[in-house]
This record gives sequence, structure tokens and C-alpha cells, in this order.
Amino acid sequence: MTRRGVRVRRIGAFLLAGALAATCGAGVLPDAGTPSWASPGLVGGGGWPYAGVPLPPEDAAGASYIPGSSVVRLAHGRARLVPFGGETAVTLDASDPRVLTAVRSDRAWLASGRVPAGFPDMASRALLDLRLLTGAQGASLASWFGAWRYAWPRDSAFAAAAFTVTGHPQEALRILRFMAGVQAPSGLWAARYRPDGSPVLDGRSPQLDSVGWMLWAAWLFQRSDPSGTELWPMVRRGADRLAASLRRDGLPPPSGDYWERDPGTEQDPDDPTLGVAGPVLAGLRSAAAFAAGTGHAAQAAAWRTAAGRVADAIGTRFAPLGYPRSPVRGGAMDTSVTFVAPPFAPADPFVAAAVATAARRQALPNGGVLPGERWPGDPSVAWTPETALFALSDAASGRRDAAVAQLGWLASHRTSLGALPEKVDPGGRQAAVAPLGWTASLAVLALSALERPLPVPG
Repeated sequence: MTRRGVRVRRIGAFLLAGALAATCGAGVLPDAGTPSWASPGLVGGGGWPYAGVPLPPEDAAGASYIPGSSVVRLAHGRARLVPFGGETAVTLDASDPRVLTAVRSDRAWLASGRVPAGFPDMASRALLDLRLLTGAQGASLASWFGAWRYAWPRDSAFAAAAFTVTGHPQEALRILRFMAGVQAPSGLWAARYRPDGSPVLDGRSPQLDSVGWMLWAAWLFQRSDPSGTELWPMVRRGADRLAASLRRDGLPPPSGDYWERDPGTEQDPDDPTLGVAGPVLAGLRSAAAFAAGTGHAAQAAAWRTAAGRVADAIGTRFAPLGYPRSPVRGGAMDTSVTFVAPPFAPADPFVAAAVATAARRQALPNGGVLPGERWPGDPSVAWTPETALFALSDAASGRRDAAVAQLGWLASHRTSLGALPEKVDPGGRQAAVAPLGWTASLAVLALSALERPLPVPG
């Protein structure tokens, strides 16, 4: 995504930043004169199909969500919501029966699953926002704002995982079905999709990390819900593609990853980043476990062998260097070191040390983190998905105090309505779109990991 601050900037100021695309999709610029972040959150109404409409910033002062819902209580006491079956927000008297109906519906949905403790307000808001970002057909949007109003396979996988671990299987399966429906016969996905399922043809190549993440999410769902067996064709295509892609050294080929940039710009353009190798390993292990659990022994064995090759290659190429982003001596650290740690891989003390090193080197004075060392974007703006990834890694690895500290920072840097933004500026203010689905998913997963261990593919 583009690098932007809180204040309005004109398109010319963004041209360089747009080229430095990163997490959750890259580089779509706002129209000149458009406020950078026009809303502190989404208004919903509890009805199906779920619909979210941004609250205008001029209405945000003194506004808050009615607890446990996506209905906004405005400063003057009236309520704003999206009526059942509608797509446009309306302002109603607080006594209007539609207000109570919407609040009860949202609360009933939350109660049908589990809201992780620890930071329950952040957890419930994140879950409600994820629901508003997930359309009837299963497209889980990165956010509501134009440049983010697309479904990235990577983000969608984490949204499905968050719904899975909190007991909302219908939403999880809806996302996974959508992604299965748009998967190419080759097993790959486009970089991103419109809500109707059409790929965005903007020159971005398919990214192998997305395949790994989708396989991980499918396995996580299938192990908790028998209906996940219907995802077998998607898993088979994806895992076969990953296994066939491996080079003689056991690593996958170079590909874009969560930084969303051309592999040719990396420190080692001829090798994959850890942001690709880690998800590929997690995906193959997950696919093998999925196959073993659904009676496909031959595929399970083949993918387990492929996963072993990737694990050996990571151990040979990345581990001796301290798990940097690229396998080069003195390579920059980045958040992808968490991809080879729990809950995506078994615990390893050397990986744990590398996670701590990366978190320290990427830390900013405002308490958040950059996506990585030598980050090409604004070096003073913290990214919430990366902060949440460290929180998830800490929570899943038993480092409770560190996880709580990271989650506390996220909780204290939400918007005025409590939504999790993509970025936070040096002064602690929202510096990008909110809510961001990937951060919401990661926060939910981290909070869940604090309560009960998350399964690890292996």
C-alpha cells in the first residue's frame, strides 16, 4: 500500500511512495484533495448480508459504538446503522426499534462464537469489523477505502483463520470457498481480486506466499470442521504447485511476498525471501496434514517430503545467517522470521532468538515496528500488521508478557471508534486506513493464542 501520513497530500507527493509498495497490497493513490483517512471505522447493522459504511470524520467527535455492535451512537444521542438488507447508513432516533434489533443481532453473532479475553473490546471490534469486510460471496476485503477494497489471498487466509479459531465456521468457510472458486487451475492465485471474484490485472505477478497461507488456513479449518473436506481440490492444486516449484536446492523460486514488491529489488534477487520460503513451508506441511486427515496418504507423503526439502533448505541457507529476509551475509531482518515460528512452525530456540532480534531492530520510538530493516517507505511510521505478527509469534511461543505488551500497544493505538488502522504515525495517530482486516485477524489470533495453544502444522 502507499506510504501516507495523517494529513492530506497531493498525488505528486505519493508517486515515489507508490513504487515502494508493501503489506496487504501495494500502491493505489487517492484522488488529489481526498482526505487520506476519511473514517475512523465502519457502520453496520447486524443484518445479512452484512454491510459496512464508513463513518464520516466530521461525525466522529463524541461518537462511539454501542458496545458489542457496529451501530454508532453519535454525539447528539442518535444512532447510525445500516438497516437490514441495505447498503446505505441511516441516522435514527435511539429509541427506533431497528437500533435494538441491530445491536441484538451483532451481539448474538459474537455470542455464537468466542471473543478472546485479555483485550475483549479490541477482540470484539476486530471480529465485527472482519464480518463487515466479508461480503456475501466470501470476498474478505483488506479495508473499505478504494485502494484497499480488494480481496488479497494472504489477508483472506488470515481472516478465515481468525473466524475459525473463534468459532465462526460459516464466515471462515465462505472466505475459503470464495478463494477456492477463484483459484487458477495451476494452483496459483492472482495478487488480488475484486469483490465479484474478478482478478485485478495490474501487472502484479502471482505470489507463492499466498498459496502457502491459503493451504494453512484450509488445514486449520478442516481440522476443526468436517465440512472442510470440500476444500480438497483447492488444497491439492495449491500443494502440487508448491511442490513442483521447488528448485534443486529445495527452495521455491523468487516471488513477491507480503512486501508486495518485485523480487528483483531484494538484496538477493536470485533467491526467495524468507517471506516466501516460510509460507511455502507452512503451506506444504499444512497440506500434508490435511491430506493425512482426509485419507489421501499418497499426497500426504509426497507433500511431507517436499516440506522436508524446504525445511532443510531454510536450515542451510537462512539459519546460519540468523534468518534474515534474504539469504545473504549481513542481510536485513524483517517480520517474516515469524513465519518460521509458532503457530506456523514448531518452536526452535534459534528462530526464537531471531524473532527477538528482528523485533528489536525494527522497533520505533512510538512503540510499533517497521515491516523490516532498511524499509524503503517512511522510516518513522509503524505498521500494525507487523506489530501484530510479533504479538502472535510471542503468544504462540509462550512469551506471554511480550505478547501482552504488543497487544496493549495495538489496543491503545486504535481509532476513536476502536478500529485497528494499518499504520500509526510518530505522534501515535492513525496514519492509514481503518479498519485493516489483516491486523484485525492477527490481533484475534494472538489473543486466542494467549488463551489456548494454536495448532502447528507438522
